[in-house]
Amino acid sequence: MKKLTEAELKKLQKINIDMAKCFVQFCKKHNLTCYLCGGGCIGTVRHQGMIPWDDDLDFFMPRKDYERAWRLWRRKSPNPKYVLEKSDACHVDHNLFFTIRDKDTTYIRPYQENLDITHGVILDVIPLDGYPDSKMKRMFQCFWALIYSLYCSQVIPEKHGKLMAFLGTAALRLVPSKRVRYCIWRMAEKKMTKYPIEMCSGITELCTGPGYMKNWYPREAFEKAVFLPFEDGEMPVPIGYDAYLRTAFGDYMKLPPEEKRVGHHEAVFMDLDRSYKEYRHIYYLKEE
Repeated sequence: MKKLTEAELKKLQKINIDMAKCFVQFCKKHNLTCYLCGGGCIGTVRHQGMIPWDDDLDFFMPRKDYERAWRLWRRKSPNPKYVLEKSDACHVDHNLFFTIRDKDTTYIRPYQENLDITHGVILDVIPLDGYPDSKMKRMFQCFWALIYSLYCSQVIPEKHGKLMAFLGTAALRLVPSKRVRYCIWRMAEKKMTKYPIEMCSGITELCTGPGYMKNWYPREAFEKAVFLPFEDGEMPVPIGYDAYLRTAFGDYMKLPPEEKRVGHHEAVFMDLDRSYKEYRHIYYLKEE
């Protein structure tokens, strides 16, 4: 993973913005709610565009809209160059949510280089779920979210301590069958998402790792999306973006130290001018 040049970063940002515009227009057309989240939301509020050193954009969607979105996209994709990737019984992409990929580019992430998927520039779309008021229900929700995370991604967690890695390895070895793993994560998904947003006072994100699944956001913060200036247009953010961002990131208006103003570039190989298909057996599926 090499550091991006300024020209490469600007080009990658432009591709991200074009993908985001297409996704937002798709959501508008089908009456779906979406909001920029994470760095995209911070960038909208703090910079009226992308964070200058950021290299990706992500969206939140309420669970009901999220489930409609991926089904609609597969039937009514607004642009053939943007391909939706989502794990199912026959297909694993090591993610916990659906992603949209630009098939005319190459962006190969290290944990996906052995997969036969669309290795293009990525737009992550993450579901939001109701956060039950009962502590006991919340404990079980997190338990099922962890089960879902392991068996859906089918990747051993490496950034959450040795114990988590050991337990993850043991759990995957215990269930080697992909079909059985699929049945387990589908069951876990149903159990962790059984609390409708409208029946809870809070909202959470269950598909972005153990740290974020503990976050409680007021339901009112995501009651609707508002459009704010973003680069040469507008992008949606949660109406209560301040409550969301302060819970997730603290003082988000404060710039990080100079040395931390870097992107999250995760590609083992990137080519923004050529399709990933040209690099099969070279940078991905090398052992096939």
